[in-house]
Amino acid sequence: MKNQQVILALLAIGATVLLGGCMLAAVGAGAAGTVAYVKGDLEAVEAKKLDTVYDATKKAMEQLELNVSSAPKDAMSATITARDAQDKRIRVKLVASTKDSTAISIRYGTFGSEAKSQMIYAKIKENLE
Repeated sequence: MKNQQVILALLAIGATVLLGGCMLAAVGAGAAGTVAYVKGDLEAVEAKKLDTVYDATKKAMEQLELNVSSAPKDAMSATITARDAQDKRIRVKLVASTKDSTAISIRYGTFGSEAKSQMIYAKIKENLE
């Protein structure tokens, strides 16, 4: 009886790990406009160039009155780090997927907040239109 419980527990853990990996793969392989919330990060892909998404993200931070502390960028990626009024850290990573699409990863606070990440992403999208 104990062996069956151990085997079931191991299968449940294995399934969780495998399904989590599948979600990440699906997000990475998805078409532009795909959005998922995975392990505290909002992940999205936009059919826009890195420079365009970078500018939209910086503008969104300003509009949301978030204090940007750093915003390094090169031709392939960028990371924008900011803090809100409660001193929560917001990190937005941008990676050029192709020359005309950009992967976006938003993390709000230490453990993530889907609602706050969605607010930031909505403001970025608004600035992209």
